Amino acid sequence: MIIHIDMDAFYASVEIRDNPELAGKPVVVGGSPTGRGVISAASYEARKYGIHSAMPSHEALRKCPHAVFIKNRMSHYAAISRQIRAIFFSFTSLVEPLSLDEAFLDVGGCLRLFGSGPEIARQIKSKIFAETGLVASAGVAPNKFLAKIASDLDKPDGLTIVDPEDIHAFLDPLPIARVWGIGPKTRHKFTRLGVHTIAQLRQLDLKLLQTQLGDSANHFYKLARGIDDRPVIPDRIAKSVSHEHTFPLDIRADEVLSAWLHELADLVGRRLRRHEIFSKTIQLKLRYDDFETITRRKTIAATHSTQMLFETANRLLADVNRSADRGVRLIGLGAANLSRSTAQQMALFDQEDQQKQSRVDQISDSIRDKFGQKSLNRGSNLEHKIRLRPDPRIGNED
Repeated sequence: MIIHIDMDAFYASVEIRDNPELAGKPVVVGGSPTGRGVISAASYEARKYGIHSAMPSHEALRKCPHAVFIKNRMSHYAAISRQIRAIFFSFTSLVEPLSLDEAFLDVGGCLRLFGSGPEIARQIKSKIFAETGLVASAGVAPNKFLAKIASDLDKPDGLTIVDPEDIHAFLDPLPIARVWGIGPKTRHKFTRLGVHTIAQLRQLDLKLLQTQLGDSANHFYKLARGIDDRPVIPDRIAKSVSHEHTFPLDIRADEVLSAWLHELADLVGRRLRRHEIFSKTIQLKLRYDDFETITRRKTIAATHSTQMLFETANRLLADVNRSADRGVRLIGLGAANLSRSTAQQMALFDQEDQQKQSRVDQISDSIRDKFGQKSLNRGSNLEHKIRLRPDPRIGNED
């Protein structure tokens, strides 16, 4: 028996809990509406105006001029998330977090101790509210796919139970967009076939699906039948770790972009080291002033060294064929292909340098752990100030 717990409008709900005067108001958590930020979360009052996560902040302001905008407090949300996760572990050790505000729980081994799956979900929801003052929705089902859908159907404060004997009846009326992996392009393919609901998807022949969708056909064929054999995997390694920065001004100076890459490498490297994981694939992301977005990646020996992350990303930046008049709106650095082992062989002449970099990382991490992220800066970060000076290479603010 699988339970999916999803905190309702988590970031916004935390802000309302901490400041009761915000109750009933359209609360938006994210970047400033006068800049280039995006929405991280919106209260249900704000959602009535069409505001949703990942929406540009200025668009949210246009939709709801009287919305209350609040800068996110990720460390605060993370601390509350740990509190909620401790509640999960008080029921089962099989907890698979998906993000700060949602997780899968396999409660099959604790039914005799705590009762049925629905009863355990009720206890978890009640305990979360009692200890944090926050509301969660839950889906209870035979597998992860069904539990994830169920938790989203009756928000906020919902509890939806999928009977193993009525899986098709549960799925049939739902739109195909509920199926994992069906995005706009795939949905368009199904629309041409006259398929709009999961019931219609299940009626399609597997060979026809394979003709239309190739290797992903089996995936959709199984999910349309409610088949999902994936186990709940506790303490799973994330697929990637990344940080991005959106500039208030379009940046054209390579030295500024390079300096920001160093700062992003600091952030990504620190997260990798904190979780004792290593990356073999480094990715650079650039978004230009016309919103065109490109990515470049390179596979290297497994590392969590800030310097190695920076040097690899900086080489990728140097290899980008970017004309001098194209401003950069956003830059990002990501680490993927993660593992808990370095699984690498260093040349003898590399070992001393690697050890030095490791010591630098350890010292900088300990300083920041004690005094905060901004307590220590690399000299290259002074280049950020270039963007604040009148400079013909830097575009005008939107």
